[in-house]
Amino acid sequence: MTVPFTDIVGYIAACLTTTAFIPQAWMTWKNKHADGISLGMYIILVSGVMLWLGYGVLLNAWPIIIANIITLLLALFILAMKLIYK
Repeated sequence: MTVPFTDIVGYIAACLTTTAFIPQAWMTWKNKHADGISLGMYIILVSGVMLWLGYGVLLNAWPIIIANIITLLLALFILAMKLIYK
C-alpha cells in the first residue's frame, strides 16, 4: 500500500504545526501561570481547530483529522490552564 504524496505532505505539516503547541503547554504547566497567553486568542483558536477537525472529518482526510485532534487537545489544555491560573 502506497501513501499518496499529498498525504505525506499533510502528515509532515500536521506534525510541525501540532508540535508547535507542546512548548507552550509545557511552559504553562511547569510554571503554573499563563500571564502571557491571550484568552481571546485561544478561544478563537480552539473554535477554528474544531472547524478544521470537522472539515477533515467531512473530507475523510486523516492528516487533517489527526493533527486537529491533537492540536485541539493541546489548545484546550492551554486554555484550561489560562482559566485555572488566573
